[in-house]
Amino acid sequence: MASVRKRNWKIATGEAKTAWIVDYTDNRSRRQRKHFQTKKAADSFRIKIEGQMQAGTYRAAADKLTVQDACENFLEHCEGRNQRDERMTRKMLAVYRGHISNYILHPKHGVGTCKLSQFTARSVGEFRDRIREIGISVTTARKVLATLHGLLEHAISQDWIATNAARGTKVIGPRSEGSKKVQPPSKDDMRRVLRAARERLRLMLLFAASTGARAGEQWAARWRDVDFVKHELRISRRVDVYGEESAPKSIAGVRTVPLSDQLVAMLKTWRLKSRFSKMDDLIFPNRNGRYLGHDNLIKRQFLPLFDELKGVNRFNWHGLRHFAVSCWIEAGLTAKTVQTFAGHASLQVTMDRYGHLFPSDDHRRAMDQIARGLFS
Repeated sequence: MASVRKRNWKIATGEAKTAWIVDYTDNRSRRQRKHFQTKKAADSFRIKIEGQMQAGTYRAAADKLTVQDACENFLEHCEGRNQRDERMTRKMLAVYRGHISNYILHPKHGVGTCKLSQFTARSVGEFRDRIREIGISVTTARKVLATLHGLLEHAISQDWIATNAARGTKVIGPRSEGSKKVQPPSKDDMRRVLRAARERLRLMLLFAASTGARAGEQWAARWRDVDFVKHELRISRRVDVYGEESAPKSIAGVRTVPLSDQLVAMLKTWRLKSRFSKMDDLIFPNRNGRYLGHDNLIKRQFLPLFDELKGVNRFNWHGLRHFAVSCWIEAGLTAKTVQTFAGHASLQVTMDRYGHLFPSDDHRRAMDQIARGLFS
C-alpha cells in the first residue's frame, strides 16, 4: 500500500520548504517515492497507484519512459532479429523505421513525447485522426497503427506497460470499401498482352498467370523446385527488394502447385536455352545469374506492353496472380484447394478476396428450394 507523509526542510539560504511525499513499493518489490507540492495532489496519486497495484497494471517505468523510448528500443529489437534471421527481413525493418520516423515520432502530429503512463486509447485515437486529417490514406493509417500496436506489445514484454493502448483502435474506411472485390484481367486482355510480349517475358507472364506465384516467390524459384516428372512447382522461398531470401508470408505459403503440360514444355525449352540451367540456378535470373530486379522489369518491359496495345485494360503484375486464381475457380476447383494453391493463410482470406468469383448455382438452387416451401 502507498502512504503519504509531509516533509519540511530548509535550503542553503535558510528558506523553509514543504513537500508531500508518496511512498510505495512497485510491482518488482522496489521502493518508489514521488514528491508533490500539495496534499491533494499526493492523495490523488496515492489512490491512482493503489488502484493500479490492485489491478496489476502498474509499471514504474511508464512514468519515466516516453513513446519515443519505446520506439527506439523496438527498432533495436527488430535489428537484432534481422541479424539473427528471426523472421525479420530488411524490408520489414525499413517499413517499421518509415512508419516510426514519418508518423509516430513526427514533431507535429506524432506522439513521441507522450509518457507511456499517459498514453491511452484516447491518445491513439487522436493520433489516428491527426494523420488521417493530413491526407494519409486508410490503408497507410492502418499499417502505421499496426506498427504502433507492435511496438507497444514489445513494451509490454519489457515490463514497461501492462496494457496495449492501440489494441482495438480501428481506422474506418469509406462506406463503399467492403464492396471492392478483386477483378482479375480478362482472358482477352491476357491473350493480347501475351502475344505482344517477347519470348522471355511471355514465359514469365505465363508462369505467374498459371502458378499464382507472388513476384518475390517467382524470382526466387530455382530449377530444383520444378518436378518435370510430376509436373509440379514447389514454392518455399521469396526474395525481397534487397535481394534477400526468406520464407513465404505465412506457413501456408510453402506449397506445391501443379503445372500444365504446356508450361512444363516451355520451361524445358527455356532451360535448354538458358546459360543458367543447373539445379541451383534461378529460373528467371538477370544477365549475371542473380536475382531479377522486379521494378526494373516492370518499368522497362511490362508497362511498355500496354503503351503498344490499344483497348487493353491496364493491370499490374499482381493481377497475374488474380488471373491464376480466377482460372482455378472457373475450372471448378474447391475453395479449399484454391486456398492451398494460392498460399493463403486461411480460407477466410480466399473467400474475402475471391468469393464473388465462385459459381452461384448452388446458391440459386437453395433459394429456389426455400421459395417453393414458402409460396407453394
